[in-house]
Amino acid sequence: MQPLNRKAKVARHDPAPSRLKYRMERLKLTPGFRFCMRVVLPCAVAFGAVSLWASSGDNRAAFNQMIADVRETVESRPEFQVKLMAVDGASPAVAEQIRLALPVDFPISSFDLDLGKMHETVVAMHAVKTAQVRVRQGNVLQVEVEERIPAVLRRGERGLELLDDSGALVGPAKSRSKHVMLPVIAGEGAHDAVPEALDLYKVTGPLRARLRGFERMGARRWDVVLDQGQRIMLPEDNPVRALERTIAMDQAIQMLSRDLIVVDLRLPRRPTIRMGQDATQAMWAANTINAAGE
Repeated sequence: MQPLNRKAKVARHDPAPSRLKYRMERLKLTPGFRFCMRVVLPCAVAFGAVSLWASSGDNRAAFNQMIADVRETVESRPEFQVKLMAVDGASPAVAEQIRLALPVDFPISSFDLDLGKMHETVVAMHAVKTAQVRVRQGNVLQVEVEERIPAVLRRGERGLELLDDSGALVGPAKSRSKHVMLPVIAGEGAHDAVPEALDLYKVTGPLRARLRGFERMGARRWDVVLDQGQRIMLPEDNPVRALERTIAMDQAIQMLSRDLIVVDLRLPRRPTIRMGQDATQAMWAANTINAAGE
């Protein structure tokens, strides 16, 4: 009987693992389980702890106040303080307008400057063509401006206005005498045809002393207005060439020095003239004399 008992005792102490323990050991060896235990579980525990801490209103308020204090400390450092403004490329009058349009109380942190909004404000000015707004080295708010250069004077319902060579508004003009070197334009749609008006102005050299301006007719063509009430009606197509022919004719026979009111060139193949009252009466008198003599 003793050998049998010894074998049974040895069988009860079998070191082989159980089925459940074997499966757990196999599970621990899988990559997914190991990733969950090493990454997912710690992150979940940390997230839960933070969520539990943030569920308290006092904790959230204290955290937000700490962030605000840190940000204020960083923004108020001397290296981030803008102390003055420099406006480059602008005339004194335009520079003063820019300073009034950008009321900044210096010193101010560069983090408190809305450079995009400042740029929109400056570019919205009529006298400004392009602009750049930035904080340059030395804690200086720099505004670089390219002004619109007045090219013509437009006479309209609002009085005299300055336009650049593209027809964009530059600003009001106080008087004609301050801009005697600029041509005057008027009429419907005149601002849309400023380049053509400037081309006409370039060829008016011999007539420039008598030139009063250019009037846009029906938003289609130009009339050249001279002193003494004379007017040259230009065609819609090739107006510069038509004006050059008129000037050449005037230099040859002094046509515009005569008693003429209108030189109509709207039909290039059939130009016509309209004489003044004295010239008309003189012509009728001459025709009457000739008829009587015959």
